Amino acid sequence: MTVAPDELTGTEQAVLLVLMSECRPVPNPELKNLGPALDQSSRNRLQRRGLIEVTPGRPMVLELTDDGWATCRSLFGAAVPARPSGQGRALYTLMRALDRHFERTGLSLAEAFGPAQADDVDTRVRRSYRQLSRRPGGWVGLAALRRHLTEVPRDELDAALLRLERQPGVSLIPEENRKALTDDDRAAALRIGNEDNHLIAIES
Repeated sequence: MTVAPDELTGTEQAVLLVLMSECRPVPNPELKNLGPALDQSSRNRLQRRGLIEVTPGRPMVLELTDDGWATCRSLFGAAVPARPSGQGRALYTLMRALDRHFERTGLSLAEAFGPAQADDVDTRVRRSYRQLSRRPGGWVGLAALRRHLTEVPRDELDAALLRLERQPGVSLIPEENRKALTDDDRAAALRIGNEDNHLIAIES
């Protein structure tokens, strides 16, 4: 069921548009890097209305439903809400222009916002590392990295890590303090030779 734009808060509308633009399941921690953070009450509201699907886990993952897509389409051409910010007014101006384009060409949202040519996994690893690390060359646990890239199959992520490890400025090492390892750390380890590696550092 399509929900009218004025039944949603600005944040809820923005999150739906982000999920539409990404056209993929988005881990919750990644959402705030793409748009506004979604609090629990708004997330539950969108889920109850059938606009998003929430897959529990660490982290939870959000994806647009068919009704969510239909609601996004209704946002294009919608009236500008009362007292919008300058950025909000510009966004609605852009969406009205896109609405005219869709009407003129018969283009669907799925055709316009289909899955992008995905960055290769190596690039996504580097991007996630930058988001997780406090500084270039800082150590990041593979468990945290895998949680940040839940949509990447394990074998593809392992292959990317092995490729990166052979590049200058990239290091994979075991955690020296084995007592500090959690079950997640052990499960996330990448075996190279006869050694399990738990940490990655990328200089640039």
